[in-house]
Amino acid sequence: MNLPSLRRRPEVVERSDPALSLSDYIDQLSSFTFAGHRYTLPGEKQEEIGGDYAGLVRSAYKGNGVVFACMLVRMLLFSEARFQFRQRNQGRPGNLFGNPDLALLERPWPGGTTGDLLSRMIQHADIAGNAFVARRRGGVTMLRPDWVDILIGSTSDSEVGAWDVDADVLGYLYRPGGRHSGRPAEAFLPGEVAHFAPIPDPDASFRGMSWLTPIVREVMADKAMTAHKLQFHENGATPNLVVKFDIADLEKMTAWVDKFKEQHEGARNAYKTLFLGAGMDATVVGATMKEIDFKVTQGGGETRIAAAAGVPPVIVGLSEGLQAATYSNYGQARRRFADGTMRPLWRNAAGSLQQIVATPPGAELWYDDRDIPFLAEDMKDAAEVAQLKASAMKTLVDAGYDPATVVDAVESGDLTRLTHSGLVSVQLQTPGAQAPASNGSKSSARTRELLAALTEED
Repeated sequence: MNLPSLRRRPEVVERSDPALSLSDYIDQLSSFTFAGHRYTLPGEKQEEIGGDYAGLVRSAYKGNGVVFACMLVRMLLFSEARFQFRQRNQGRPGNLFGNPDLALLERPWPGGTTGDLLSRMIQHADIAGNAFVARRRGGVTMLRPDWVDILIGSTSDSEVGAWDVDADVLGYLYRPGGRHSGRPAEAFLPGEVAHFAPIPDPDASFRGMSWLTPIVREVMADKAMTAHKLQFHENGATPNLVVKFDIADLEKMTAWVDKFKEQHEGARNAYKTLFLGAGMDATVVGATMKEIDFKVTQGGGETRIAAAAGVPPVIVGLSEGLQAATYSNYGQARRRFADGTMRPLWRNAAGSLQQIVATPPGAELWYDDRDIPFLAEDMKDAAEVAQLKASAMKTLVDAGYDPATVVDAVESGDLTRLTHSGLVSVQLQTPGAQAPASNGSKSSARTRELLAALTEED
């Protein structure tokens, strides 16, 4: 599709995967990528994680167990929701309902489901900070986020820049294979693309930011700890040793060292007794895992990664979360994860996808979480809240308030909306009116009449 109005300022773009900063460029000088793998140059202590999409996928998502676990928990729950339309009544949310227009999200592509769509959206947003869903051929398709440019400007003023008050998104350019692939770019109008960016990037007007960005160093530290643990076992699962001996012949010394390594290095040789000859001495120069408090050190990094993901450690199954795990703590963590992380994400996704879904007047696209087993406890709490509301409504109606205003006041939490009917008491009698005789009073009067008749006959 042609976008002629965009040709005036083609340079005003926000890339989903922005160019490297100077510090990132310097970091690249210490490592290189070949055949899809990242290598550290000699003299460097650890592998750097690139700030680009491919770097985060390779080194964080695929290369770190804690990041993968956090993203997996987010993805599994996020993909459980369904989409419905929600009525809007005077600014208040109403009932959920569906229509055939939701088929676009229920079957986004051949063989795809709403869960598949949501899984891809949260995966792209977690890694790149942005997810782009384009409407295409009666369905939708996911655009790889680092191949998308967001075109910004104004159709009425060619001098409007990205940060001007009149700036708006004019379209999206998708470059298959990347900016330097040589393949022609494909243009999309704003109404053809749903842009899901749950964490705004403060350096950009419309681009989102990955939650991995602030914790890249934490991920690198966690990977370094894992590498240290691996080296610890590969080198005997024992502290490092310095062995002193007096051998003048270099060849004999080399042969002895090779024999020593063969018999005492590696996990299979761990805990063997070390025998030394006369004049030899072994000194421990390393520290045990317990001495360096390895579990606490690595656990602290894991917790910070989980915090950035918005996932309580006990939900992921991290060590620090499991230490204080009880049924009560888990319930509180589950509630925090659902209310503090997932529901805002669902709400944002629904608002983003509404851009490409035909929405009925007076309604909005919304998420439906009523059938998610993970939130079953929330349904129980909702039932208790509904019971309390019903009790409050009954009390107010019995006190003489107009039933319609009672419902409005209780649902909104604003008691000033109550309007009294002018009637009082449980029966809502007009003040001063004589109460009708009860069934018991009528029965007593009839009994007296029968007794009087019997007396006259006697």
